[in-house]
Amino acid sequence: MDKKEIFDQIAAIVSDHFDIDRAKITDDLNLKTDLNADSIDFVEFVLEVEDTFGAQIDDSEAEKLSTIGEVVDYIAAHQK
Repeated sequence: MDKKEIFDQIAAIVSDHFDIDRAKITDDLNLKTDLNADSIDFVEFVLEVEDTFGAQIDDSEAEKLSTIGEVVDYIAAHQK
């Protein structure tokens, strides 16, 4: 799966989970500051990404992910 496909799937998750217009989602969108995601929102988002991609994201790694682009890069680097 290439980065565009990963981005599209993650953008769909963000759009649904945070009720944001899909057109406003970019690589630079910050999950914590731009979406005002609290820790519960963020954990739910990470779990949904893990389910969607069959990936396991360690808590220490998840804490480092702040933008959509970083999540896309992480999934691209760790896909099976």
